[in-house]
Amino acid sequence: MATPPRTTRPAKPESASGISAARIRLGRVFRVESADYFLLLGTTLFLVVFGLVMVLSSSLVESYIADGGFLDQAIRQAVFAVVGIPAMLLASRMPERFWMRIAWPVLLASCALQLLVVATPLGIEVGGNTNWLAIGPIQFQPSEFIKVALVMWLGLIVTKKQEYLGDFTKGILPIVLVGGGAIGLVLLGGDLGTVMVMGGMLLGALFLIGVRLRLLLLPIIAAAAVFAVVAASSENRMRRIMSFLDADCEVGGTGDAINTCWQIQHGTYALANGGVFGVGLGNSAAKWSWLPAADNDFIFAIIGEELGLIGAVVVIGLFALLAVAFVRVLRSARTPFAKAATAAVLVWVIGQACVNIGVVLGVFPILGVPLPLVSAGGTALLTTLLAIGIVLSVARDPGAPARAAARVAARKAAKAGRAAR
Repeated sequence: MATPPRTTRPAKPESASGISAARIRLGRVFRVESADYFLLLGTTLFLVVFGLVMVLSSSLVESYIADGGFLDQAIRQAVFAVVGIPAMLLASRMPERFWMRIAWPVLLASCALQLLVVATPLGIEVGGNTNWLAIGPIQFQPSEFIKVALVMWLGLIVTKKQEYLGDFTKGILPIVLVGGGAIGLVLLGGDLGTVMVMGGMLLGALFLIGVRLRLLLLPIIAAAAVFAVVAASSENRMRRIMSFLDADCEVGGTGDAINTCWQIQHGTYALANGGVFGVGLGNSAAKWSWLPAADNDFIFAIIGEELGLIGAVVVIGLFALLAVAFVRVLRSARTPFAKAATAAVLVWVIGQACVNIGVVLGVFPILGVPLPLVSAGGTALLTTLLAIGIVLSVARDPGAPARAAARVAARKAAKAGRAAR
């Protein structure tokens, strides 16, 4: 009995093969990574999207007063998010040797830009601090780029001085001098809040990677002394600190009492007005010119007012989840660069979030630092996403490419077996 002739399968259309090839290429770019990688990436993206919504809600009134358009501030923030997220994903694909190669040039370039801020007319004073640089129509904060540069530079210098980290003179002192010099340029502009975050990032990262506390005591004492001197040198800063310490400070007074108490009091009113469930997204009363910096330093107060205690707790929980992701990446880091960079970004992002929320809750005096990934501020959003991209680059699973290649080979073998049958 003759066997029927084998029928040949029709060739796939050109468009189908093109789609298949595109799917394979896309899969290679977004191949399976570690759980820590996706935990950090997912939490970051959620906070960015949530921040865009809250910036839109909190900036409507002030944006209209300043620019004549309700959406101007929100659109600017969205533009930086659209640029920053791809930049973060691109940074996540870069190897460690790339970051170490550009660490010194980036640090020197960012410090040069900060020098333009404090030593030339290009610097712009905002809120009593000279921390903005205006070049034509473009305005940005070089201090934010110094933060990213310090992340890369700290990873590089820790790698080179790994064997001297137990020696103060050969290991810790050079790191503190160079890092402190970069931070000092920001201090010349009077931005004490950013300086605190940067100093904490430098010393906190060294502590987290295993440097003994006794070696850091002298830099910590020196930093505290500088903080006290700089704070005492400014009448505005002293008023804010003293009003924080004064439990009877009332906005109903005159002169300095109004200037120093207004923001923190109305931030508290906003939180109280929100209650447990909030007044509803977009229904804040404080944003109607009652609360200064409602879309920036005090955006957490607007979150508490519109989304209530539940919304505020969710935001705190998201930052706690982000901290867990950073800690997991830090614990699994295999190289000195990975450990130092991850520790620096951990202290930067989580420490700054704690300071911002603490200011709104009245735990700290007003320091003027935004809530990372959520507050309005294009430079801050872009640089924070770049820093997280560096952490993502060291969080990638080194075994993922081999596993992905093995799966592709297995699928090809199975497909070839089915065709042979």
